[in-house]
Amino acid sequence: MKIRESGMPEETYWESFFDTRYIFSQMQLDNKIYDVAEFGSGYGTFTIPAAKIIRGNLYAFDIDATMIDRLKKRISEQHLSNIKVMLKDFVKEGTKLKDCSIDYAMLFNILHAEKPVALLNEAYRMLKPGGRVGVIHWIHSETTPRGPSMDIRPSPLQCVDWLLEANFEILKNEIQLPPYHYGIIGMKSPSQTLPEGKGLI
Repeated sequence: MKIRESGMPEETYWESFFDTRYIFSQMQLDNKIYDVAEFGSGYGTFTIPAAKIIRGNLYAFDIDATMIDRLKKRISEQHLSNIKVMLKDFVKEGTKLKDCSIDYAMLFNILHAEKPVALLNEAYRMLKPGGRVGVIHWIHSETTPRGPSMDIRPSPLQCVDWLLEANFEILKNEIQLPPYHYGIIGMKSPSQTLPEGKGLI
């Protein structure tokens, strides 16, 4: 199941929209983090730099075989050994990662999917207690050069509501990630386990 309006532009053009170092600094993804899961790795725009920061493994999921092949090539070129690439329809099937096994989940430019709360439930399931989820998306404005159509593009308030519905606590809201994005950080409470009925998608 493809994410709605998930067509990717040319790689260099796409990556020009993001200052990954700044984004990670604002989204609390740093060298204290061990294992990470990424929903929708695409070209590896965030995958590659994140893998160079964290202490453990990065599990990169995408449903597009072309994107997976491109990411594998980039990993080989940069001689990285801590990225585990997974071709999987995670919207339909989940990730199959173990419960409470991940420290950070990246959901970047993906919550315009048809079942955003299901994706957040899956992130919650795999995160360790105290683990964090980072959400970024295009600002809710027609002035952006890319991004999903406004009728499916989530606002920060919608994303917060979805995170709360998935049982996350909100750590930081509406982080400005110029020029075109915002971020939200949620946390799985250290005292919480998986709520009843919140298993795999």
